[in-house]
Order: sequence, then structure tokens, then C-alpha cells
Amino acid sequence: MTILQETPLQLRVIGEPRLLAGLREGRADLQRHLWTHGAAPELTRADYADLTTAVGLRGRGGAAFPVALKLADLPQRGIEAVVVNGSESEPVSRKDRLLLTMAPHLVLDGAVGLAKALNAPQVLIAVHDGAAATSIRAAIQERQDHLRIEVTDTPGRFVAGEARAVLSVLEGGPAVPPGRRVLPTRKGYHKRPTFLSNVETFAQLAVLARLGSHQFSSTGLISEPGTQLLTVDGAVQRPGVIEAPTGIPLETVLQYAGAPTDGPVLIGGYHGQWLPRPDGIKLSRPEVPVGAGIVLALTADSCPLGEVHRVAQWLASQSAGQCGPCLFGLGALVDDFSRLLSGDPAGWHDAQRHLGLVPGRGACAHPDGSARFLASALEVFGEDVRQHLAGGCGRAVRGLLPVPGGIR
Repeated sequence: MTILQETPLQLRVIGEPRLLAGLREGRADLQRHLWTHGAAPELTRADYADLTTAVGLRGRGGAAFPVALKLADLPQRGIEAVVVNGSESEPVSRKDRLLLTMAPHLVLDGAVGLAKALNAPQVLIAVHDGAAATSIRAAIQERQDHLRIEVTDTPGRFVAGEARAVLSVLEGGPAVPPGRRVLPTRKGYHKRPTFLSNVETFAQLAVLARLGSHQFSSTGLISEPGTQLLTVDGAVQRPGVIEAPTGIPLETVLQYAGAPTDGPVLIGGYHGQWLPRPDGIKLSRPEVPVGAGIVLALTADSCPLGEVHRVAQWLASQSAGQCGPCLFGLGALVDDFSRLLSGDPAGWHDAQRHLGLVPGRGACAHPDGSARFLASALEVFGEDVRQHLAGGCGRAVRGLLPVPGGIR
């Protein structure tokens, strides 16, 4: 293991660093960035299509959508913008703001290079973290890219990071997704075709452009080679961001972070899924719901349902208030879990009923993802449910799952 920097983020690499290369001394300015990675090559749209197809590159924002398919869906002409979604609304994730703060030129290389290949006149960057916004703005001033690059500050609310909510903010509107789900490649910024992806995806494009498909594929899975950034937190001795090959065993990641390998693990963040144990699990998309690259571990001496209830309260507070499944459905589920924790069997029955009503009916993915997280908890922690209905599990809620705002 290579420890790149002793900071609260505890940057670590399993194997050879790519995205985190050159960060041992801290933030990489343009000079150190070029010394580490070399100059960015000028590629055509066909080059990007061939490269992303060859390595099966998927978006790293959570949906794991193939980048090559997104490129193919764009028209040949009239692409309005390339949008970098740096509104990392998942409260545990740190990987995108880390890249914007410490390796901003790698992100800009990916975005600018693609924009030039697509003949898009502008790169728009949405950022909700103040330090990340300052860093990326400083990096822009160091460069001469000869196209418009603009940074927009966005709110930190969960739904504000959804792609259509980001587009709304960029256009001067509210940070909420509209009800109609339309792909940005068809109607994006100002209803024009737009390529939109998250920060890590653009950094990966920059690495891929330099290495080529053969060298890029020298690590990781055959089906999706390369590396991935993982934010590891919860019951861990060394929380932080780890760069690791795709397909790495989950147990290995937990061991490097100093986390227990015999307890439950949440994969993919607060729209993700619980695993009872990490045994035999390899972190690969789309087979495992890695999502935004989040791994959260629990210990056996903390009440898992109590931890889940805290997160459910926060998820309900993040509703945009524009549709019933989110505004009322998530609130009802918080109440259901509260009654379940107190030993009321009706709480469990009502939770099952509400979990069947919420998915697929919201204006965005927030109610669906929240329901998936809660349904997974009821399934994995079935024994804990029985203990609570019989009088309680006897364990304290230690607050191992981070939530903003100090929810207890």
C-alpha cells in the first residue's frame, strides 16, 4: 500500500496510482501535473469512441452508464456543452471533491479534450464545495484552453447533485430535477445536446487518452479495466479515499482501511445496498452496486437498524418537496422504522407496504434510491428486526454512518 498524503482524507493507493499520481506533496499545479502525466494528446471524437468502447469505461457518478453509448447518443453537430457534475451530494463521498481540489488539471484535461473533440463551445463545471470551487477556478487561470470554461456554485442538498437539477442551476433555475426525465444527450443545457458526467469520469478520460486502451487495461478487470476511487468510512480506523483496481475484493479494501471484515457493509452510499458480509464480493460494475464508490462498514456492537433510521431521517429531510412519494413516502418510512425500533409490529408491516408504493413514482431517483437502501436493510438485518420486535437488540446507536446536520 502507498500512502500518498497524511491528511484527514488519508489518500491511499492499492497498486500503481493513476488518478492520484503526483499528489504525494499535495495539490498538483499545472507544472507538476504536466511533469507527472505529460501533455494531453489531441483526440478526435472517433478516438474517444474507440477508446471508451475498447476499455468498457462506465460513468463513475453512480449509474455506471457506458461512456461510449453516451457519446454515440449525441448528434454529430450542435453539441452545446460539456458539463462536469462536481455537485457531490452523497454526504459520504469525497472522491470528486478530492480530484477537483488536488488534481484539478486532470479533470480539466478530460473535459476540455472531449469538448474540443465534440466541437462543443464551452465546458461548464458545477461544484458545491467551496475549496473545490476555488481550486478549479485557480487551475483554469493557469491554462490557455481557448474555449469558455465556467464554474458555477451549487447547493449541497442531495437532490441538487442529480443531473437534471445541475442543468437547472446552470441555467439559473432552482436546484431540483424537473418531473420529466429526458437524457442530457438529447435535451441538456438550454435544451440542447449536452455531454454530462461526473468528475471522476473526466479524470479517467484524461488518463485513458494518455495511456491508450492497451496500457489502460494493464490493471483491473477484463470487462472494465483500470482503477476506481473508493471512499471508505464508518467503522474504520483509516477513513479516506482509496484508488484501487476495478474488481478488487471488498475484504482487501476493508483491510487496508482498518475496518472489520466480518460485519455488514453498505455499498454505494445512501442509495446503495447492504451486504451481510464482504465474503467473496468483488467491487465491479455493474454486477455490484458500487454507485459513487462508497464503502461503509459497521461493527457488531452498534444497532444497525438504529443507524439506518438516522440515515432515513436525513434522506427524508433532503426531499425537494415536489412529489408525493418523496415528500410523504419517505416521511412515512421514517415513522415506520421508528415504531419498529420501539417494538411495534405494525411498524414493520407498514414499512413493507410503503416500500412497495414509493419506487418508480417520483420526479427523480431520490425516493427510489432511498427505498432500495431501506428495503435492503430490512432484508439483511432480519434477525435484528426480530430482536427489536421481541424487546430490543440491546445495542447502542453509535452514529457510525455519517449524516450532515447532527441527526441523532
